Amino acid sequence: MSAPVQAAYSYCEAVTGQQARNFAYGIRLLPVEKRQAMSALYAFSRRVDDIGDGELEPETKHVRLEGTRAVLDRIRDGAVDEDDTDPVAVALADAARRFPLPLEGLDELIDGVLMDVRGATYETWDDLKIYCRCVAGAIGRLSLGVFGTEPGAPGVERAAEYADTLGLALQLTNILRDVREDAGNGRTYLPADDLAKFGCSAGFHRATPPPGSDFAGLVHFEVRRARALFAEGYRLLPMLDRRSGACVAAMAGIYRRLLDRIERDPEAVLRGRVSLPGHEKAYVAVRGLSGLDARHISRRTTRGRV
Repeated sequence: MSAPVQAAYSYCEAVTGQQARNFAYGIRLLPVEKRQAMSALYAFSRRVDDIGDGELEPETKHVRLEGTRAVLDRIRDGAVDEDDTDPVAVALADAARRFPLPLEGLDELIDGVLMDVRGATYETWDDLKIYCRCVAGAIGRLSLGVFGTEPGAPGVERAAEYADTLGLALQLTNILRDVREDAGNGRTYLPADDLAKFGCSAGFHRATPPPGSDFAGLVHFEVRRARALFAEGYRLLPMLDRRSGACVAAMAGIYRRLLDRIERDPEAVLRGRVSLPGHEKAYVAVRGLSGLDARHISRRTTRGRV
């Protein structure tokens, strides 16, 4: 690997380590080339997210997001040289040469953030799924391009579907965790139908639930939905090599444990950000490396086919 490309990857790894602790924790379990490629994907995705979450006017955000799409087009066209001044473009271009990345997934990410810029809201879960597939399902499919699948793994033709579903599970968990923060930024992601059903249409602008609402009921309802998505998406694990499976199990395991905490104390998401201590993340990583989750899912899937 040339010095400019190595420097570009180092930049992306620094961005990942500083801004995505859960993600960085999981990809530490990967071999170097895969870890670098995942860092490049994250750094590009972070750039897109930062534009959408920034303080610029919507028109300016739109222009800048289309600028990131132009960078993506240059990568697709092989027009990014090693000495390009954009380290994220250099790293992602190299990763795309090394791995079969479905780069159109990053177009979907840009489309999803443009939905945020336009202030989109979601009436039903089916509506919200479209957004989640853009901003998270697509990242799951891109990650699968880095991980690869084990030759001859049963059901491998559905691997991209499971990666997409796991992305939805992670994103719905994020949405539950961040309801108060998102409300402060003028955003509501949970479906309007669900909010109305549980008396929460007034939104989440305070550290207490809306008066007269069944906020715990809403949270438990969404937790069950997320758990079903995790159960389906976890079918991906037996299709991956040991270290890629450990990475996925670690990242997904951290979010599943966040769900556990949110389920036990729903109002915690209104008081602040729910997170896991380092020792609990370490346990999840060890469990992933041991292959326990992958073997459990494999046995369960095999029983289902008998």
